[in-house]
Amino acid sequence: MPVELVTGEAVALDIRVARLASRALALFIDVLLQFMALYFCLIFVSMSAHISDSAVTVGLTLITMVGVLVGYPTITETLTRGRTLGKLALGLRVVADDGGPERFRQALVRALAGFLEFWMLFGSPALISSLVSRRGKRLGDIFAGTIVIQDRVPVNVMLGPVAIMPPQLAPWAASLELSRLPDTTALAARQYLTRFWELAPRVRDEMGRRLMDEVLTYVSPPPPQGFRPEIYLSAVLAERRHREERRLAERAARRAAIARRGLPLAVSVPPGPGLPGGPAFVPVGGPPPAPPSYGGGPMPVPEWLGGAPGAANPPRFLPPTG
Repeated sequence: MPVELVTGEAVALDIRVARLASRALALFIDVLLQFMALYFCLIFVSMSAHISDSAVTVGLTLITMVGVLVGYPTITETLTRGRTLGKLALGLRVVADDGGPERFRQALVRALAGFLEFWMLFGSPALISSLVSRRGKRLGDIFAGTIVIQDRVPVNVMLGPVAIMPPQLAPWAASLELSRLPDTTALAARQYLTRFWELAPRVRDEMGRRLMDEVLTYVSPPPPQGFRPEIYLSAVLAERRHREERRLAERAARRAAIARRGLPLAVSVPPGPGLPGGPAFVPVGGPPPAPPSYGGGPMPVPEWLGGAPGAANPPRFLPPTG
């Protein structure tokens, strides 16, 4: 259930509040782990009762119960910024009401209230409070000023690329000069598109216009009119990704062609008429040299330059001897 959360910078964000079923399943995992830890710890305490005083045994038992039942959620949520093992498995996170990370004080208040809610009253106050609260808060969340949200990225975001090329902007994007676009600006635009549907409409439009103005200061030519900022950003990032994929594919093809033909990294060119002698280095990772022409008709494009497989005139690094 999405709700509006106002951050400390007075920015409204739409967040997904964790549902009751997912919170109950995460709690079940945590309680199961606590029972296992408590069982093994109490075995060691009972073994120590044979060699220690009864008061020491009672003290160790109390320390063990407090450490497992209260210390486990407090320590794990503090170290992992709002996650226990159960919440981690279900993709949940505890955050402050202003969207900031959970602090130690808040984790301790939630754990102490949880001991009363779950272990003393069998979860009935937590269930009633979660059903009544619009944000699904239990008593521990109300006392600590926290909220449990759905933190895991939806599956449909992970299946495909974030930026998709709009067909109307494909000709314009193909002519863009993207060499001046910084990686930090491109990353900010990508994060904006990733969280586009999680933002409030007013914040979404304002942030989109600001990012579009920043991106367009580095790219040229100017864009056509009549499109929303997220459409421009999607076109720029999709074209940037396409060019990078094409560059990597060409480099891999050159390496594969050189490895398939068994060419050395450096060959020695013997001196000849008009040719200086000495080693001639063949760059493996850089652009391939142009095929030599020694007269005659036009030469077919060889395979290593993108021609048909098995094309004639393979690259030569020695002058003809005939």
